[in-house]
Amino acid sequence: MSLRKRDTWGSRFAIIMAVAGSAIGLGNFLRFPAKVTTNGGGAFMIPYFISLFLLGIPLMWIEWTLGRFGGGFEHGTAPGIFHSLRRKNRFIKYFGVIGIFGPLVIFIYYTYIESWTLAYSIFALMGKYASLADQASMQSFLHGFQGLERNQFFNGLGWAYLFFVLTFSVNIWVIYHGIRGGIEKLCKWAMPVLFIFGLVLLLRVITLGAPDPAKPSWNINNGFGFLWNPDLRALLSAKVWIEAAGQMFFTLSVGIGVILTYASYLSKGDDVVLSGLSAASTNEVAEVILGGSIVIPAAFVFFGPADIQAIAHSGVFNLSFVTMPLVLNKLPLATLLGFAWFFLLFLAGITSSVSLAQPAIAFLEDEFNITRKRAVTIFAFISFLLCQASIFFLKNGVVDELDFWGGTFFIVLFATIETILFAWVFGMENAWDEIHRGADLKIPAAYKFIIKYITPLFLLLILCAWFWQEWLPIILMKNVSAADKPFILGTRLGLFLIMLLLGILVKLAWKRKKRKAVQTI
Repeated sequence: MSLRKRDTWGSRFAIIMAVAGSAIGLGNFLRFPAKVTTNGGGAFMIPYFISLFLLGIPLMWIEWTLGRFGGGFEHGTAPGIFHSLRRKNRFIKYFGVIGIFGPLVIFIYYTYIESWTLAYSIFALMGKYASLADQASMQSFLHGFQGLERNQFFNGLGWAYLFFVLTFSVNIWVIYHGIRGGIEKLCKWAMPVLFIFGLVLLLRVITLGAPDPAKPSWNINNGFGFLWNPDLRALLSAKVWIEAAGQMFFTLSVGIGVILTYASYLSKGDDVVLSGLSAASTNEVAEVILGGSIVIPAAFVFFGPADIQAIAHSGVFNLSFVTMPLVLNKLPLATLLGFAWFFLLFLAGITSSVSLAQPAIAFLEDEFNITRKRAVTIFAFISFLLCQASIFFLKNGVVDELDFWGGTFFIVLFATIETILFAWVFGMENAWDEIHRGADLKIPAAYKFIIKYITPLFLLLILCAWFWQEWLPIILMKNVSAADKPFILGTRLGLFLIMLLLGILVKLAWKRKKRKAVQTI
């Protein structure tokens, strides 16, 4: 029995804002509009909403329920939570290693990218990029900041590293102060500010006229049409359906392990049905209404239909750090609008990154019974060292490699594992009763069938499609240059060692518990 009292949330509003903050990240405002535009426009929303109802919402309820259930046994991470489902099974807890591994891997590159948004919000106020008026110069500014080239703007990684250290320190300061004193306080003010900034930018975008009288078709209505008009032929492509499902994982933060940890700090009778649905709905408002209405429509007005396709395909970094600053530079109050845009992204980033840190810290606290201060110190030291590869080897594809394994593949794998364990190992009848314990809302009976059969089948189909289409070229590094292959191999070796170390720590934690139980007897 632990002598340490576990932290708790202060209110339902706090946990909803925290889970929504974990879900609302850079992908809502950058990845989503790019995916819609390049996958059939409005047609993309058909598989997107199907994925929401068959994957996103069921997984949200599964993770809230599993987390609260495991928290009742003083477990806040997947190994302990899975062990609680079938305590006689010695191996089930090792499946939960992915629920610590995934968030840690994402944290070690996401924090660096998050630091760019803080830097650019300051650069906007300083007017550091205000004189740049074309894609090439703004791209050069970004590459100079990232240390990918030396130019008239930057002479190395000094600025980037400074803002990384600052951002990393803010993350550690927040998580050091715990669930109620740190993460809850951050999310309760950061999320409303994020929505206010988002609404300000949205109102400014929808009031844009046609800036060039000679090109009246370059207007905001046609900008929204470019984004949302459906190309129904796209629905015949399996890629579009897989992309929609992938976006759903990305946007709701399901399949990572974070929601399990957050929900473990609930009391046994706290509602998870309405709370989980509220957090998911908050995220969807941010993504579909705000994320889908700012970057692409605004870029259409200033760059027109010819260039917008290239812009949409240019990637999330270019959308945020190249295209959007150029658009805002052309508007009145560009300095303030630029700050609002990048600080919005920073708030979206930090509410996500602090959640990514929590599973590893909770594991150390709960399974080794150490203080939060010590757990955060250990996490800060190790994660800071691990972050260095993302900073210094960005140009060699390290961030993309980390993002694939931590932010894509293992998310789907972990979601599949937890769904099967929840519905088939814990048992659907037990699961259904546990979901509705203290619930303020009854889930439609159809979801009993969906959670047991449709959701796991959908996930297995996604995994099978990936193995059929993608695994061999990725494993063999078919699309990796010869110069970058040593860095990719080194990254994969590092990821394997992290996974192995976490497995050993799980084994040691349970040996320790067993030894203490024997001593007590």
